[in-house]
Amino acid sequence: MLKTGKLDSDLLEKIVFNNIKFRRPEVLTRPGIGEDCAVVDFGSYECIMSTDPITAAISEIGRLSIHISCNDIASNGIQPLGIMLAVMLPEGTTEEEIEEMMRQAGEASEELGVEIIGGHTEITPAVTKPVIVSTAVGRGEKWASQHTENMKPGDYIMMTKYAGLEGSGVIACDFEEQLREILTREEIEEAKGLLNQVSVVKEGVAAGKVGTHGMHDVTEGGVLGAVWEMCQVAGTGACLQVDQIPLKPVTKKICDYFDIDYLRLISSGCMIIMTPPDKKEEMEAAMEKAGVKLSCIGVIKEASEGIRMEIDGESMEIAPPASDELYKVVGH
Repeated sequence: MLKTGKLDSDLLEKIVFNNIKFRRPEVLTRPGIGEDCAVVDFGSYECIMSTDPITAAISEIGRLSIHISCNDIASNGIQPLGIMLAVMLPEGTTEEEIEEMMRQAGEASEELGVEIIGGHTEITPAVTKPVIVSTAVGRGEKWASQHTENMKPGDYIMMTKYAGLEGSGVIACDFEEQLREILTREEIEEAKGLLNQVSVVKEGVAAGKVGTHGMHDVTEGGVLGAVWEMCQVAGTGACLQVDQIPLKPVTKKICDYFDIDYLRLISSGCMIIMTPPDKKEEMEAAMEKAGVKLSCIGVIKEASEGIRMEIDGESMEIAPPASDELYKVVGH
């Protein structure tokens, strides 16, 4: 029996990627560990595409379905322009519930300047709770998108906002009654409000204009999973300074209560930006202008040094991402 969540990297390579046989010359970026977007040659332009499901959240599923796929496009430094939604709903779903999902999706897409250009909606016994799969599309000039394989030893690992944003926001929305045991009303509202920060389109587009050696929005697997995946793509090592990774106190309280690791908790709203040393000050200035918190949390190393983190004065290896910590909660 496989664990809940994304397939682990070895299994994904073995039974998914190895069964993709046919290739077209127009495809510039193909499926791979740590690659969230496909890039297709459209003449003088590139078409950037990404697809993602929302399966763990319930109350904010409409909003998250827009942000998650648009974030992937932004991780290439490109502004998303369109999105399609495939909505599968369990029997017993009401008109009011569907309307609320689409109200959220409509507001989020308007906020980002992204048009909902198609999709599919159905009630089906195949699901027991709402599932939305979203596919976002962006357009950039030829060779304009940012690519993780450009990472080099010496690059700074920079991170926007705070670890665990989406995970703690989802938990606060869907497990509010339990959290009242440890959080005040104000803290619960603060945690729920973190879902208003899950977009990384602003920082992704701004960082793309400065120039990066790759970006990754932090989804399943958390900060550690994102860095590990990027190092796999580029064939490098890394050294993370855990005490430099920003964390909201309310997120720490939630993680301590449910005994989960915030470093491996889904963190949409947080972008990892691999920044060349000569671009560090310019990147900091660009994020300040955009009004986005930016932290330097480590540095890229040679592959021989491994993918490691330093915590409380001790250096340890970062393991490959497994099932996200969120599933330990939503499975309760």
